[in-house]
Amino acid sequence: MVEEGALLWRPTDEVVRHAKITRYMDRMGHSGDYERLWRWSVDSPEEFWPSVWEYFDVVGERGDGPVISGTMPGAEWFTGSRVNYAANALRRAASQPDKVAVIFRSEGGERVTLTYAELHEEVARVRTGLVRLGVGAGDRVAAYVPNIPEALIAFLATASLGAVWSSCSPDFGAPSVTDRFAQIEPKVLIAVDGYRYNGKGYDRTGEVRDIAAKLPGLRATVWIPHLRAAEPGAAEGGELSWQGLRAEREPLVFEQVPFGHPLWILYSSGTTGLPKPIVHGHGGVVLEHLKALSFHQDLGEDDVFFWYTTTGWMMWNFLIGGLLVGSTVVLYDGSAAHPGVDALWRVVAEEGVTYFGTGAPYIMASMKAGVEPKGLDRLRGVGSTGSPLPPEGFEWVYSHVKEDVQLGSFSGGTDVCTGFVGSVPLLPIRAGVISCRCLGARVESFDPAGRPVTGEVGELVVTAPMPSMPVMFWNDPGGERYRDSYFADYPGVWRHGDWIKVLPDGGCVIYGRSDSTLNRGGVRMGTSEFYRVVERFEEIADSLVIDTGQLGQDGRLLLYVAMAPGAALSEDLVAALRTALRTELSPRHVPDEIHEVPGIPRTLSGKKLEVPVRKILLGTPLAQAANPDALANPEVLRHFVPE
Repeated sequence: MVEEGALLWRPTDEVVRHAKITRYMDRMGHSGDYERLWRWSVDSPEEFWPSVWEYFDVVGERGDGPVISGTMPGAEWFTGSRVNYAANALRRAASQPDKVAVIFRSEGGERVTLTYAELHEEVARVRTGLVRLGVGAGDRVAAYVPNIPEALIAFLATASLGAVWSSCSPDFGAPSVTDRFAQIEPKVLIAVDGYRYNGKGYDRTGEVRDIAAKLPGLRATVWIPHLRAAEPGAAEGGELSWQGLRAEREPLVFEQVPFGHPLWILYSSGTTGLPKPIVHGHGGVVLEHLKALSFHQDLGEDDVFFWYTTTGWMMWNFLIGGLLVGSTVVLYDGSAAHPGVDALWRVVAEEGVTYFGTGAPYIMASMKAGVEPKGLDRLRGVGSTGSPLPPEGFEWVYSHVKEDVQLGSFSGGTDVCTGFVGSVPLLPIRAGVISCRCLGARVESFDPAGRPVTGEVGELVVTAPMPSMPVMFWNDPGGERYRDSYFADYPGVWRHGDWIKVLPDGGCVIYGRSDSTLNRGGVRMGTSEFYRVVERFEEIADSLVIDTGQLGQDGRLLLYVAMAPGAALSEDLVAALRTALRTELSPRHVPDEIHEVPGIPRTLSGKKLEVPVRKILLGTPLAQAANPDALANPEVLRHFVPE
């Protein structure tokens, strides 16, 4: 068992010398000292963020207004400036028209490429079609699509108009999609006829028409033939084929919009209650993604960037940001484990991927399956997010993937469409430790009294605004829902809802959600520490731990385990689990009960449903505790209902 904090990788002088951030630091006069650069970035945002704009020569009008006005919530950035995301993403169509912009791969073996010139052409055609349908600045375009080139093309066309994009993956159930899209009243719905996953096809024509019928103000539904090769049959009223949408072409013009003009609408998980429609602006996303992808992921024009995601997860929005720095982005449609757990590693090798990102569960699944990735000569970086990556996952990457990669564990979220904490090529990688707080993100750990602490576990808070914080929630004109979501506990300070320990050297450890804490005898512990012990057992594929205690009352500590193929929850395994938890955590953290379940409930983006399951165990009816349409495997929830 590798110890937390064990040194796994240290950047060589060559890595540091060639890192994108090094050139920026030299220009800014902060050579060689990341902590000094970070401190300047959060102490002097009125200098740092304009320097990012100038360094990357952002396409747009800088304006002469203040860099930042006001405080959280409601801070405004770059008053008087105008910018367009799509203009920045497609700028290389003029200077490098033949450079490959997009590689598309599917689990079935399909492969398609688009150069920057070809992508520009397709965006122009779809933009023309959207204009023909009456779409203009501020209108919403919703998409029910997998991670295919048409999704990226439609998004860029939407953004070029100053219209607002929103997408859901087609594995979302119709009620879940309606919960999201009905709130934003899109003018156009773009949808596939079906999708493929894990070797099977799933027809979605009925769901699409059901969704369309419940969207007030919808003018047209555009069909993409994905499950079937041919276009759909005779279109019904208000329906149009993808080929029909792109049939004509006018010049591609980019509507320059104010810095905070809505770019896209993302959503909270929606596992309990109506999903929150989170709006990000053009300028904030452009600056944040240029900074994050270049300085932290070290991506540029020579890179092939692949992050396994669906269009329903913010990592899709982050992935396509690779176009902003001139990288080639890899879009993948299908299961990560079909036909085998090594499916994604094979894509990495075959496409010469230089930076591969995925969820922490995929790294752990690869480790447990004994995957030995091959042919990763070009791979320089591996990204992990979605949930905390335990030290064993860190160690496996360096011992079984590649010993000279930069492993970046990131933590942030849909709320800001980026990471608050992550890695940087100037700093070493230690097992279980996130290397740094990201530039421009004043992240701190607060104790229960709201005081910053170092070297102790506390609430993850952000004490100064960031440009990519939401410009608003849709249909929240007074901002009450927005304030309640992040600022109810500490006025003027963003509370994110995670446990974090900030180390004296600036490194960080994330311990899971603070609203699903294990509080045993007054000892608080994040669930990630528990899962690290339990899921180290080869017999256990996944697990969920719930503390049913309430304020002033002790509860029971319940452990649920999903077994690996061929394994069973024997008395010997139960005894071994109890011993390991007593020894490695504390006697207080030995479960009162251990139950075998067929699966652990997760959201569609892979997060464990700790809080909803806790509500179920405390008596909340199943239908009220969690929305099944927001889950990847809703069928397992019934196994958590008390008998």
